[in-house]
Amino acid sequence: MTDLFSPAVGARSTAADWQPPAGIAPRGTLLILPGRGEHPLVYERFGRRLAADGYAVHALGTAPEDGTADVLARAAEAAGPGPVAPVVLVGSDTGALQALHAAAAADPRLPVAGIVIAGAAPTGDVARPLTGGVAQPPAARLDEPPAGAVAGPLAGTAGTGTWDAELAARTACPTHRKRLSEDQGFVRGQLMAPVPAPLLAEARPEAPALILHGGADPVTPVEHARERAAGLPRATLGVLREGLHDVLNDASHRITAAAVVLWLERLRADPGLRPVLTVETGDL
Repeated sequence: MTDLFSPAVGARSTAADWQPPAGIAPRGTLLILPGRGEHPLVYERFGRRLAADGYAVHALGTAPEDGTADVLARAAEAAGPGPVAPVVLVGSDTGALQALHAAAAADPRLPVAGIVIAGAAPTGDVARPLTGGVAQPPAARLDEPPAGAVAGPLAGTAGTGTWDAELAARTACPTHRKRLSEDQGFVRGQLMAPVPAPLLAEARPEAPALILHGGADPVTPVEHARERAAGLPRATLGVLREGLHDVLNDASHRITAAAVVLWLERLRADPGLRPVLTVETGDL
């Protein structure tokens, strides 16, 4: 597998896969649905980390405009026959909305046991292109120093200032900023594209959901994530302090990945998500 995935712009990219180390029995199956402008290998770091913890990870080459039936078909194909349970959909941005709709469809081809919703794209009254200014990332982040960013309007798709502003909205991780800036397969400006109309409808699957959202997300207000969590029957909400939109690839990516693993282990132990570890003193 190459370090830089560079399909032709506009082409549908193929899936990327990461498997547990040799001799480690898989503990579950994750299916990642990318967001606007992204392709499967944008999640290489996340995929490798979760695979190292024993999970089979498949990042799909889905696009925001793909319908639920198509998403389910591609997910079932990637998972293969008899995927190791639990099968969990992981979606970012518009991929998060697709994960909600796919899980709600309850298709027998894909036994979805849970969903991870990361930085869901805006819906309802906040479903609009981001055209306001983007603030400079804070000087201190959770586990990595931010790269310098130029604040600017996110209107249109051309110009250095606009790209700097999109990076500032997406992530404060210097490694991920460098990757996106050099990635010929990543489509710049798509973060401002309208959310496809079918994804604007609310979907309330019964499957347990882990919702991860940046506390400083300039694309979707964190209040929107709180409202979604309140509307789902079995949702756990995690807000990343000072986190931006691409929470799986933000400066706090290690903490985010660890939170996903903890949630997955609870899901494996008990579909009712009873706590395995209870912190009785201080914070974890």
